[in-house]
Amino acid sequence: MTLFDLSGRTAIVTGANTGIGRAIAAGLAGAGADIVGVGRSAMTGTEADVAAAGRRFTAIHADLSRAESAGKVMAEAAAAGAVADILVNNAGIIRRADALDFTEEDWDAVLDTNLKSVFFLCQAFARAAITAGRPAKIINIASLLSFQGGIRVPSYTAAKSGLAGLTKLLANEWAARGINVNAIAPGYVETNNTTALRADAERNADILKRIPAGRWARPDDMVGAAIFLAAPAADYVHGTILPVDGGWLAR
Repeated sequence: MTLFDLSGRTAIVTGANTGIGRAIAAGLAGAGADIVGVGRSAMTGTEADVAAAGRRFTAIHADLSRAESAGKVMAEAAAAGAVADILVNNAGIIRRADALDFTEEDWDAVLDTNLKSVFFLCQAFARAAITAGRPAKIINIASLLSFQGGIRVPSYTAAKSGLAGLTKLLANEWAARGINVNAIAPGYVETNNTTALRADAERNADILKRIPAGRWARPDDMVGAAIFLAAPAADYVHGTILPVDGGWLAR
């Protein structure tokens, strides 16, 4: 057995059009997996990355703010002949405002996309794997705010804290059924979600001072952890939340 070989495997990656999702999709393909990319916008760049690795790419367009999308994703993947045994729940949004001013609309939008839809996609994916009797891996993309409070992102913090708990609960229920459920908690990463922070000179400087590695993460920094959690190397890893944060939480 090759510990980090994903040959013959198929991974569903949500939010695969850009940032962390695109990097993980390309990385898993480089390790041998075919990829089913899920997103609301075109994934042409990701498709090119996967093709360059010599793997198959299937695009599924879905609005993951709606819980019923979970069944649609699984049905479309099956219709395309993709028997998925890896699920990466990466899609997410963020809304920023002081807690005193935060709106119900912004609360619901983030919780629906970042937590509710993740649960129902995990459920649909696990049902298929358990029915077929095949082992599977689920990797949720958590956050430093699964451990900390942050500021001005109440719904994001609530969702990512909930996702950490959900990861542990699902691991407890499904470990004995052949499904590993774990999470990656990225640090501050150069993505669309952090554009506002990086554009704020004072906040950017404060963040950099706190990171022992001395730089923001790049999406590619998440790839090694994703391959590990998807691969045979992590067959006995259940319910862990793995920070990839440049040392932020150690500070």
